[in-house]
Amino acid sequence: MRTQTPISAGMFHLLAIGTAVLFAGIPLGVSKSTIEPCSSAAPCSALVGYTLYTDLKVSEVAALFNADPIALLLTNAIDISPPGVENLILPKGVFLKVPVTCSCIDGIFKSGSVKYTTRLSDTPDYIAATVYSGLVSGDQIKEGNPRAIGSDPSTLGVGTELWIPLPCTCFNGTDNNIPAIFMSYVVQETDSLPTIAGNYSTTVNDLTTYNNLGTNETEAGDVIAIPLPACPSNFPRYASDFALSVPSGSYSITAGRCVQCSCGPDSRNLWCMPASMEVSCTSMQCKNSNLMLGNVTAQQTPGGCNVTSCSYGGYVNNTIVTVLSSSLQPRCPGTQRILPLLPLPSEAPKSSISPSPAPLVAGGAPAAATTPSSPTPSSSSAIAFPPTASSPSGISSSARSLQAHLSRLQIPLLLGLLAKRVISL
Repeated sequence: MRTQTPISAGMFHLLAIGTAVLFAGIPLGVSKSTIEPCSSAAPCSALVGYTLYTDLKVSEVAALFNADPIALLLTNAIDISPPGVENLILPKGVFLKVPVTCSCIDGIFKSGSVKYTTRLSDTPDYIAATVYSGLVSGDQIKEGNPRAIGSDPSTLGVGTELWIPLPCTCFNGTDNNIPAIFMSYVVQETDSLPTIAGNYSTTVNDLTTYNNLGTNETEAGDVIAIPLPACPSNFPRYASDFALSVPSGSYSITAGRCVQCSCGPDSRNLWCMPASMEVSCTSMQCKNSNLMLGNVTAQQTPGGCNVTSCSYGGYVNNTIVTVLSSSLQPRCPGTQRILPLLPLPSEAPKSSISPSPAPLVAGGAPAAATTPSSPTPSSSSAIAFPPTASSPSGISSSARSLQAHLSRLQIPLLLGLLAKRVISL
């Protein structure tokens, strides 16, 4: 019978030290990010939920995301009529929905046009966690810019242009067969799936399905996809604004800043009207009528109500297309309620309630609602694993980073080698 050599106290101490060293480098609290695999899908319109890390001009926020400043304001139902509105200051802590183009890149939907120019003392982790409020991780920025960053991220030169691969999702622009736009949202300390679902007019079931989550399986710093109801357009494919879709409670600017279209508050039908911009525009009057874009007339008759409207038909060859239509309806429609435009936020949020998709006041909350605060997001956000065959909706955010996963796989092997070495002593 083979005699086993007992492990001395010294050997045990050495083994314990080796175990501690192996686990010391493993990030146990790495945040998760929902991804949507793709092959050759067309780009879609998406949103990211962004919290300002410092006071910034409207134009500066827009530049961070390669967005039109006016489109940024209208997405948040903020009044664009004040002179020089693009140069007005947004205060630190305000939450905004930012429009981005979501493209299929390397088999995953990401923002393809967001660029950032480095400044003094910038690092990928700082850019990710602070400048972009945790929407992306430092590792994702490094992986997306191997030549610009190199092997030492601490030596980033001033003026280096970096691609910022923000996570975004399309899901065919529908939520349960209803038009929708998806927003990438950084989970806050006070959030839970029920509160997020309630704030954004969705369900816990939708959140768990699109993000492949278990019940309340979210942590602060996780980036999840939230479906927002939207008003789609039916413009022809040859229109430059084909597939325009506007999230509920928002406006969109189109046709060379000549037309603004809104979604809500009473219906999911896109409603367009002349924008309040001082730009040169083609005619917005419907042919063979005296109606202008957005005008509706109704006349009650014994047989019903004759409704005539002048609506927007897209932007074709730099020309605004207007469509005159008439219909007989059982009753005359009520007065069109226009989605209110709110003043630019002038102060930071003061409460800890999650931002809401309704028309904004400071912090992104609906009028008469409490306003949110924005805890500092985790700087260790990392993309989640691709889905398994059984994952719903083909996405997963339940795994930790690939680096942490591989580190865990190495642990049993390294511990075994260390134990073998100790016993041989």
